[in-house]
Amino acid sequence: MDSYDVLIIGGGGAGFTAAIYTSRAKLKTLLLEKLTPGGQIALTDVVENYPGFPEGVTGADISQRMEEQAKKYGTQIGYEEVTSIAKKGERFEAATNKGSHSAKAVILAAGASFRTLGVPREKELTGRGVSYCATCDGAFFKGKNIIVIGGGDSALQEGLFLTRFVNHLDVVHRRDQLRASPILQERARENSKIGFIWDTVVTAIEGDQKVKGVRLKNVKTGKERPYPTDGVFVFIGHDPSTGFLKNFVAFDDKGYVKTDERLRTSVLGVFAAGEVRSGAVKQLVSACGEGCEAALEAQAYLEQLELAAHTKGGGG
Repeated sequence: MDSYDVLIIGGGGAGFTAAIYTSRAKLKTLLLEKLTPGGQIALTDVVENYPGFPEGVTGADISQRMEEQAKKYGTQIGYEEVTSIAKKGERFEAATNKGSHSAKAVILAAGASFRTLGVPREKELTGRGVSYCATCDGAFFKGKNIIVIGGGDSALQEGLFLTRFVNHLDVVHRRDQLRASPILQERARENSKIGFIWDTVVTAIEGDQKVKGVRLKNVKTGKERPYPTDGVFVFIGHDPSTGFLKNFVAFDDKGYVKTDERLRTSVLGVFAAGEVRSGAVKQLVSACGEGCEAALEAQAYLEQLELAAHTKGGGG
């Protein structure tokens, strides 16, 4: 079993920032990511609100740069999925789909995953017209008519990207007004390829081998109707990636990891940063800030451990 000073679980903005700081502090650091470097930001077409990039930067580019920077300072990176973690004596042991790793301190930065609708045929037609990633699948819908479900920043940002390919898209939102930032709302309303269907939810997705349409329900009148479409893009929020943490740390009522103001979880020596954390602002810049803070807290914790061991051993 490999042994480290710090184990970081999650390779998004929070995880890579934490890794840069712990590695620069000469702490032996392992970062584990189950998918690709950057997490969800890697799937974003253009990041326009990250400081230092006035012209914007692609999610893939900034993800690659974060990975390279962490490696530069000595971070070891493993593309493995953590299945469970437990305290064993003075150390933490994490089991993955490829083995196990031990560390003195842990930073949880696993982020969150796309929330699904939970309607009939959604699962079966995922990848066959149902998508949760515009940059991944947008090009497959060139000249098609699609719908985008959601009313926040992600829905409009991804919808605007999709207009590069599609003939037309309708934003389906359960309310009569959007939650997205004013600048994104303005861009969407001015785009001739975008329409809006208000006060409406999708109750089912229809199609055998690929999406042929959906059923729409007006939440005010209760009336349902079929609606033909070639694709369904879902952007209705996220759920925390915390399944592997069951019975390990405390969660809030939505399943996010609870921390104090110093990003310490209910388990001494375990910290949390980014979207996995209760109360986090779901933005790349804030995730990076929390990654920095969690790394500094982990460093202070390890220094206290070393001092305690030195004192116990009679050093002076």
